[in-house]
Amino acid sequence: MSDREKKIGLIIGREWSWPSAFITEVNKRDVGVIAEFVKLGGTFLEKPPQYDVIIDRMSQEIPYYRVFLKFAALNGAYIINNPFTWASDDKFFGEALALKLGMRTPRTVVLPNKRVETQVVPESFRNLEYPMNWRGIIDYVGVPAILKDAHTGGRRISHRVYDVDDLIQKYDESDTLTVIVQEIIESDEHVHCFVIGQEFCRAIRYAHEEEVYLHDDKSLDSDLVKTLQEESVRICKAYGYDINMVEYVVKDGVPYIINPTNPAPDMDINLLKPNHFSWCVSRMADVAIRLAKEPISQYRGWQSIE
Repeated sequence: MSDREKKIGLIIGREWSWPSAFITEVNKRDVGVIAEFVKLGGTFLEKPPQYDVIIDRMSQEIPYYRVFLKFAALNGAYIINNPFTWASDDKFFGEALALKLGMRTPRTVVLPNKRVETQVVPESFRNLEYPMNWRGIIDYVGVPAILKDAHTGGRRISHRVYDVDDLIQKYDESDTLTVIVQEIIESDEHVHCFVIGQEFCRAIRYAHEEEVYLHDDKSLDSDLVKTLQEESVRICKAYGYDINMVEYVVKDGVPYIINPTNPAPDMDINLLKPNHFSWCVSRMADVAIRLAKEPISQYRGWQSIE
């Protein structure tokens, strides 16, 4: 790859503002690195993709993209975010990791799947208790609680439950999803931390009811911001994620991590507001250009492959 112009590719979904702004930002810097949308029409085994860095915003929804990204990684591209890590990530593991790192988390239980996609015989479920101890689950997490998809990269389902019967009903509707039921930390203070390159972090207040980020007109306590930033960077370094959004609820000045990983956070300009949006575009350009010009391996075990 060293004999050609360095290239950054983007794999995206429906978003428009951030990808276009990012490509413009990289290309206008004129530093020997270009950015463009990846175009795919089938991936050939003996034709490695010619990208130094690929920013993945959509493989959590399109399985073919993840197959392609693993192939690109094998052939030397640096993937943001690591497709092997992302493919195995889930919210329950993230909460467990945060707890191991000494951070505060809500009480959380991951539930067996209501249904699985493959055809299996009843004996395949011999390891599962039946019936489940629904009362014990509710007593542990408390009510109201939140039942949500354990999948990372967005919210597919999210329901409040208020008693055992409510939990069972919502669980029965979960179909093949793996779901968690989690304690609700009641507070109006929500903060989302965007982390880029495992080093840059921006804490942004989030209006949960309106589902919109706020301007900096009401500043956060500086010690709290420092704690949130340090915790968020530690989580990203543990995962190896180069872009991530960590969600917190702050109650009585104490932060609780309610969602440790979102490897493809929504960065639309209308959602983020221009000041936050510009920061995300600029910092991501800094990181991606550096990785394109000074490549590092994500996969130590493959360094010996010729």
